[in-house]
Amino acid sequence: MAVTKIYIVYYSLHGHVETMAREVLRGANAVPDVEATLWQIPETLPEKILEKVKAAPRPDDVAEIRAEQLAEADGFMFGFPSRFGVMASQFMTFFDNTYDLWTSQALAGKPAGIFWSTGFHGGGQELTALTAVTKLAHHGMIFVPLGYTFGKGMYEMEEVKGGSPYGSGTYAADGSREPTELEIQQANYHGKYFAGIAKKLKKRSPV
Repeated sequence: MAVTKIYIVYYSLHGHVETMAREVLRGANAVPDVEATLWQIPETLPEKILEKVKAAPRPDDVAEIRAEQLAEADGFMFGFPSRFGVMASQFMTFFDNTYDLWTSQALAGKPAGIFWSTGFHGGGQELTALTAVTKLAHHGMIFVPLGYTFGKGMYEMEEVKGGSPYGSGTYAADGSREPTELEIQQANYHGKYFAGIAKKLKKRSPV
């Protein structure tokens, strides 16, 4: 059977999204005949600003992706922190650089999922995903939401948990909070669930 290539593309300033991305990767690669690869997008902030905001070091084991490389994959999981209810500007810049892919509609018909990190309840656990869908729609990509397929974990009321029917997520609070075990489990499940959908679509594709 042909291998389904999934690119997990993320931006992480303080490490929260990176933690989620690695778990999404584990989940996706647990699906037979799926080859998931982790990528980070380029940083746009100057070094001086990164020092002031105490940005986490960028990992050496994750390569930077160029926009045109998206055409190589069969599906995508995009991860980013929220800024004012939308994806971080670094990721917006990355999507701005996909102009050639947009004009050729090279990504049309390919599935895409979303995961994120926000500060707190009002920080965009749903809005961040909803506003990100516009990027997918213009490219003709197929948005694959998480729905309530994670089961009882979606209804957790005894602890703070990120995520929504639109995808998996975590809360960073003031930056000191780390993804919880339940959030990590959800990210792993999300990667596995998405990979299964992408594999089905690849199998049914007439191209």
